[in-house]
Amino acid sequence: MSETQQTTLKKQLSSRHITMLALGGAIGAGLFKGSGEAIGIAGPSVLIAFLIGGAVLFIVMSGLGKLVLDGGDTHHGLSGLVRPFLGAHSADFIDWVYYSMWTINIIAEAVAAASFLQLWFPNIPAWFFVFILAILTTLINLYSVRLFAETEYWLAFAKISVIILLIIFGVYLVGQQMLGSGVFPTLQSITNHGGFAPHGMKGIVNSLLVVIYSYGGSELIAITVSEADDPKKAIPKAIRGVMGRIISFYIIPLFLLLIIFPWNTLAGTTVSPFVMVFEKMNIPFAADIVNFVIILALFSSINSGVYASSRLLYFR
Repeated sequence: MSETQQTTLKKQLSSRHITMLALGGAIGAGLFKGSGEAIGIAGPSVLIAFLIGGAVLFIVMSGLGKLVLDGGDTHHGLSGLVRPFLGAHSADFIDWVYYSMWTINIIAEAVAAASFLQLWFPNIPAWFFVFILAILTTLINLYSVRLFAETEYWLAFAKISVIILLIIFGVYLVGQQMLGSGVFPTLQSITNHGGFAPHGMKGIVNSLLVVIYSYGGSELIAITVSEADDPKKAIPKAIRGVMGRIISFYIIPLFLLLIIFPWNTLAGTTVSPFVMVFEKMNIPFAADIVNFVIILALFSSINSGVYASSRLLYFR
């Protein structure tokens, strides 16, 4: 592709878009539905696993910021960032591996979204929902990068709003327990069922696979480098602004959940932990609300996958 063609990408992504892309990318359906799986593997020590995962995320994202600031090519996408440092062959390899990851992820997330939609519409076949999702995400990405960014902005806003609601409800429920049982007995309840690390170090290490996958998606902002208004300013700013928030949006809800419910209850349930908290607060239609948010999270992931994979092909 010629240099003239490559410059036709419009620089329509502002700092707020990139910040919310990073936040929304890291907050997927796994937090709302799959957090019980990680808890089942590690028990309460899953908090340590998420801190380790957060440290890995911090290193990766800090490195990404350095690439943008220190000479990476901001006009040729992901491969342009790494080519000056690793060479053309390594850059191409990274591009194709990342592209393959997103194509597999799109398929998996579309099937998952269809299964959640079938909870409301059991008589409609899954392929129909997959087809509709494919059409919607394709149209959004074909129309303009700004429409994609605005869509992701509000999807991320919806996910963050639900997490903040959970934190508020969780603090209230924990406060109620503290008033009834005392502060220390309430906090000690986190270790009442086999201790803080019932499966030992092995459980923490094994849970890292789920944890690291949960944090995946923030690196998507590397793809936006060619369409950001001012990438050398916007991307490092977004990285600095979201790191603490991303980790907090995982650690704080999980900590509250582990105090409110025994960890083996969270691990053994097929219901989302978010639904359990909302039902404990007598929120009507709790299961439907969380189901809707999970579908939004999956749609966001599919939408981001279409964006990322199309840009990776564009720069080939």
